[in-house]
Amino acid sequence: MARIVVVSPPFQSHARPLSVLAGALRRAGDEVHFACAPAFEELARDADIGFVPLTVTRNANTGIAERTEQDTAEAARLTEFLDATRAGAVPALLAQARHRRADMLADPERILADLRNLQDRLRPDWYLVDQLNYPVTLALHCLGLSYASYCPGHPGYLPSGPDAFFGEPSAWPAAIRPRPAERAALRTAVRANDAAFTSLFADFAALHAPHRPPPGRAFALTSPHAVVYCYPPLGGLPVPPEGREALYAGHCAAPDAPVLDPYWRGEADRLRATAGKVVLVAFGTFLSARDDVLRTVARGVLERCPDATVVLAAGDRTAALADLAGPRVCVAASVPQRALLAEVDAMVHHGGNNSFTECLAAGVPALVLPFSSDQFAVAHDAERAGAAVVLDPAAVTGRQIGDAVAGLLTAPPPGLGQLSARVRERGPDWAAARLRAVMAAGQERPVAP
Repeated sequence: MARIVVVSPPFQSHARPLSVLAGALRRAGDEVHFACAPAFEELARDADIGFVPLTVTRNANTGIAERTEQDTAEAARLTEFLDATRAGAVPALLAQARHRRADMLADPERILADLRNLQDRLRPDWYLVDQLNYPVTLALHCLGLSYASYCPGHPGYLPSGPDAFFGEPSAWPAAIRPRPAERAALRTAVRANDAAFTSLFADFAALHAPHRPPPGRAFALTSPHAVVYCYPPLGGLPVPPEGREALYAGHCAAPDAPVLDPYWRGEADRLRATAGKVVLVAFGTFLSARDDVLRTVARGVLERCPDATVVLAAGDRTAALADLAGPRVCVAASVPQRALLAEVDAMVHHGGNNSFTECLAAGVPALVLPFSSDQFAVAHDAERAGAAVVLDPAAVTGRQIGDAVAGLLTAPPPGLGQLSARVRERGPDWAAARLRAVMAAGQERPVAP
């Protein structure tokens, strides 16, 4: 039995799947502790594992980004980001590039001290750390501790070649093709971030761990042992870093099928009785603030799909969208997404990795409207695999959305069934078993990806 500390950033979309993987490690026989901000202790209880309070960034998202308590600067940056998504793909990515320094390398000295104290208290055999937890990865590197990495989104989050840069999509869906000048501006921004972060990492390591090897490219710093990708094993993905086991988990949803509570059971039955089909619309914890696009989606489906009803996850914009509620529409701040996926006929989402992989595991066809981050690469993969349809949220019309959803309800994408079966064969228990083997062997014997 190993003692493992799983370290997560304080973001619901990262912490929840990581806690599920932590629970799988516990079921496999290890002693597991979940280290995250105090607001996420409930996830540790749900996974039946220990909890260690550890805050690794000033930013946070406990479920609905706009309702999460933020300081003034963080709230202003969230507003700036949301405004940038209205201008299109590259403006959104450029805004994220500008914000990256504060988001991803906040207070590294404190985090190094916290990790050193945690190591002294618990003496774990190894750590599992979110790849986007850059100050934690840097601290583990400086301390020379054993760890595995968890990539929470598209595999392109981990750049593995000289022409790959964090913050620039590794691929674009057909509906979104930035102009050459836009792509050049984005490439300039991400290259500058790469150089700046690499310099910061090198200076920090030289000061605090001069006896350790240099960390190299900052965004490429990852476990020397294994990387767990919360992603299906698709062809054509970015090549993973050499010398590590690349474990494609397919998804990190809890193995127990969730059950709808009485309210949602009643809503699902009501909508199904009203019309023959049910469409779930959810843009994740940040992008639910784009109520203009949510409204366009709902109206498009209602107008072009007379046999469909809509469940709309509106986040903090429930009041702004309340006029849509009625016999064919349920508007709620948040929804039990995994449980509802067993009840719906299609989903409209933003290309977030959790929504993508959960739709695949449930066999639900999707319309993807990517706004930012890795969502463009995820959308490209979903489109190329024949599992989804992709449109540009910055230019799409309600008619286009309604027609796309009508097509999904009539004939699901041709590649969905096969890919769904491959994803269901894997999952957190699959990943935990292979990860334990890699760490136990010290990578002396290979594990098939």
